[in-house]
Formats: sequence, structure tokens, C-alpha cells
Amino acid sequence: MAVQAHATAKYVRTSAQKAGLVLNLIRGRDVNQALATLRFARKGVARDIEKVLRSAIANASQKDGFSGDVDQLFVNACYANQGPSQKRIRPAPMGRAFRIVKRTAHLTVHVTERPTLVAQPVAPEPGTTPSPSEGTPKRPRGAKPKARPAAKRTAKGAAAKKKTGGARKKAAAKGGRTKKAAKS
Repeated sequence: MAVQAHATAKYVRTSAQKAGLVLNLIRGRDVNQALATLRFARKGVARDIEKVLRSAIANASQKDGFSGDVDQLFVNACYANQGPSQKRIRPAPMGRAFRIVKRTAHLTVHVTERPTLVAQPVAPEPGTTPSPSEGTPKRPRGAKPKARPAAKRTAKGAAAKKKTGGARKKAAAKGGRTKKAAKS
């Protein structure tokens, strides 16, 4: 089973909406890619998210059953929940007051280890012959297809001509004009 770990930073002085913009950049990425993205993000909250991500990586490495390879970890989920808001008052002209809301957020990052798939070759059943498409490698992109033998080309072309000729005969039998009749 894959190792899962998470880390949470509470009461971070930013709004959950602003933190969510940065968290959307790293969701689903490998841990190393996510750290590089956070390092060069131009938002101030990226430093706090980087600390949470590093903490989640450390938590995963301490779990039992961890393979020891940090490159196998990826950001499974990350989200920002709204924390408590501090309400403050700012004096305004003529004895009035404006309210200032200082928002906080709880940042959570979940990391998971990618499962390593071990492919085992499938042996064909005895008595069966493998299809020709299994043994032939695919041609490289942009390469021309192999030329087919002349007998197959002419047989296929003749079959196509028969189909079009039959369509003309059917149209003529119904009383419709064919292409030849329309030209003359």
C-alpha cells in the first residue's frame, strides 16, 4: 500500500482565496516539481506553503513502509480552509469607523507515494499462434509506410471502382441523372 502523509499550518496570515491560487499550481505534481514551482512563485504565501510541503515530505519519510525514495512522492491533495478573522476598526471622517478584517487560513498538503508497477511478461497459451501485429514493431513517427505488393493494390483499387460503378447504375435505375448524363 502506498504511504500517505499530510501536514497542516494553522492561522497563516493570508486569505484562503489567495492561498488557493498558489495551491492550484502544485496539486497533482511531483514533490520536486512542486518545490521548484513554489520557489519561483511571486506570491508571498508561497513561502508558507513550501514549509508545509517540506513538513509533509518529512512526515512521509518517517512512516513505516516508506521506500526511502522521495522522488516517488507527489502532491495528492492540497487545500486552504478559512481560519478565524480578526476584526479591527479604522477611524474615518466625521466620527465614523471603517471595519478592517484581517483574515487567516489553515493550509493543508497531502502527499502520497506513487505505486511502482512491476510488469510481468505474459506468455502465450500453448497451441496458439501470436497475431502478426504483436511481433512487428511500429514504424517511427513521420516514416513512410511500407509499399504493399502490386497484387493487393490492384485488387483493392478494382474493388473501389466496382463500388462507384454500382452506385451510378443504381442512380440511373431510379431515374436520376448520373454524372455522365449531366455533362452531355
